[in-house]
Amino acid sequence: MTERLDFILMADSKPLPSLDWDPVAAETLLRDVFGVVVDEVIWKGTSASEKVCEWKEPEELKQLLDLELRSQGESKEQILERCQAVIRYSVKTCHPRFFNQLFSGLDPHALAGRIVTESLNTSQYTYEIAPVFVLMEEEVLKKLRALVGWSSGDGVFCPGGSVSNMYAVNLARYQRFPDCKQKGLRALPPLALFTTKECHYSINKGAAFLGLGTDSVRVVKADERGKMIPEDLERQISLAEAEGAVPFLVSATSGTTVLGAFDPLEAIADVCQRRGLWLHVDAAWGGSVLLSQTHRHLLDGIQRADSVAWNPHKLLAAGLQCSALLLRDTTNLLKRCHGSQASYLFQQDKFYDVALDTGDKVVQCGRRVDCLKLWLMWKAQGGQGLERRVNQAFALARYLAEEMKKREGFELVMEPEFVNVCFWFVPPSLRGKQESLDYSERLAKVAPVLKERMVKEGSMMIGYQPHGTRGNFFRLIVANPALTQADMDFLLDELERLGQDL
Repeated sequence: MTERLDFILMADSKPLPSLDWDPVAAETLLRDVFGVVVDEVIWKGTSASEKVCEWKEPEELKQLLDLELRSQGESKEQILERCQAVIRYSVKTCHPRFFNQLFSGLDPHALAGRIVTESLNTSQYTYEIAPVFVLMEEEVLKKLRALVGWSSGDGVFCPGGSVSNMYAVNLARYQRFPDCKQKGLRALPPLALFTTKECHYSINKGAAFLGLGTDSVRVVKADERGKMIPEDLERQISLAEAEGAVPFLVSATSGTTVLGAFDPLEAIADVCQRRGLWLHVDAAWGGSVLLSQTHRHLLDGIQRADSVAWNPHKLLAAGLQCSALLLRDTTNLLKRCHGSQASYLFQQDKFYDVALDTGDKVVQCGRRVDCLKLWLMWKAQGGQGLERRVNQAFALARYLAEEMKKREGFELVMEPEFVNVCFWFVPPSLRGKQESLDYSERLAKVAPVLKERMVKEGSMMIGYQPHGTRGNFFRLIVANPALTQADMDFLLDELERLGQDL
């Protein structure tokens, strides 16, 4: 028995060779990969002389990428080729001609923060494994809350604005009906929340996900510019009460997805105050306007909200994802609503202040670090630099709208209030034919054709959609901090070129 034990101890004492980690090989690989990223993404991906995308049909792309996972590994050279192929056939969202989404551009300091974040690979739930980021997140959230107008409060970075909105709905419900955490839906009467048809679709998704049901979402009328009408909000609240539902939340929007509308927050806050309702402001898109002394009036009244969703990865170009949920609450509502006191993570007898363990505030367990990229970018740019970035986007959107008025074939859907420029391109065959019975139907077919042409050529990307009774129109987003007037002129020229035969 003694000999057997000695054998086991001797066997265990021998260091096992690492099958995966060779520091020299790792350094060589990473330096080469970073070199590819600098050349192909940072240089070429941001160059107006390069394509925004290299379009391939799905079956061809599958073959080019060789997606199959096999039992045998590949050489470093093959892995570098894989990285190059991934970049080559991906859309360059940092490109100055990418106008397709509410995010674009590449901030080098934010990218540096993302690289450090990924390299450290920690989870933001306890101070013991993420001490730097626990303190940093709170400082960044404090700064964002101050811009909203709050001297105290709470908050957390969430995996996207949709989740921030869902958190707000859940928190409002819990504050009103705390028994629902334990007893579930059976502890609740029929509930009603209020928003407009211009809201982000995550409000409806959140209602379904949280068990409220999409029928609980009451649609408030919006005016012709997409702004909530407070008088109709009052009417819808009274109607819901008359039908036996309990109103609990109003979700206003600061920067709607399509039109870029800002709801009148002061008037909406008045209604919420009278009715005792939670006011959530979805400022995922428009929140960064708070940095601008010139334009922050668009969010007047936001300081009266109970919760705010704000995505710095959009207009500030902090990089996906960077989404904050901010709360005016100082009663630890986040933790009371979501906490479950997992004893293997949140021991109460730790050697440091356990209030620093913020992980029980969220629904997730593992949570990526999303504060460093914004913090590092803010450190480099300063608040003044970020303000200039916001003001520049407004100025370029205004320049584009004015240039459209000078050219035949461009028709604004409305004057832009934000950096969403919505317009129709009217091709030569439809000009002067607005009175034709099929004009709207034919005009609605133009944007999809032009979108296909621009994408397949790789010259630019602009989104389009129908909206209410309006047929397809382009929604161009001016957000990339590297944009210039020359880029605005190019897109007008390019649309004219692509559509000259229509």
